[in-house]
Amino acid sequence: MSGMDGVPGSGLAKGLAVTLKTMTRRSHTQQYPDVEPDLPPRSRGVIALFEENCTVCMLCARECPDWCIYIDSHKEEVVVPGASRPRQRNVLDRFAIDFSLCMYCGICIEACPFDALYWTPEFEYAEYDIRDLLHEKDTLREWMWTVPAPPAHDPNGEPAKEEATAAKKAATAPPDDVS
Repeated sequence: MSGMDGVPGSGLAKGLAVTLKTMTRRSHTQQYPDVEPDLPPRSRGVIALFEENCTVCMLCARECPDWCIYIDSHKEEVVVPGASRPRQRNVLDRFAIDFSLCMYCGICIEACPFDALYWTPEFEYAEYDIRDLLHEKDTLREWMWTVPAPPAHDPNGEPAKEEATAAKKAATAPPDDVS
């Protein structure tokens, strides 16, 4: 037998052995609606919106490969005392995500420079009609309450950029002369 290892049919016997071993085990069924599932810490459910951080820069909508993010806004003039002319700022009117199109890639969350979008482990948002999977900013804001707290900083890891900069400024600051 050149190129064949073992006895003919040994692969079939191994497969049947695995099947028999699996058949003798008790099945483990999770009683989902009655018992909440144990989700992994970084599980992806839906995307939540922290509306106060959104500057309507449109980066999330432009980077989305599915084009499932819909944003509408208007400009508002803000009068700043002492300024020569009023400034303009964007005001968010509509922010909606169509979860029937979303592929949960997280590109919108990575693209957002202002931390307005977050992953939330919320997964119970099934609908009877696919058209009801278009969720507006009110629903996205409600899901913000389910966003888990960030993990604690690793004491053996590098310090955060903000901490390193503050420590460097404190080390180079001239000592205060108190006489």
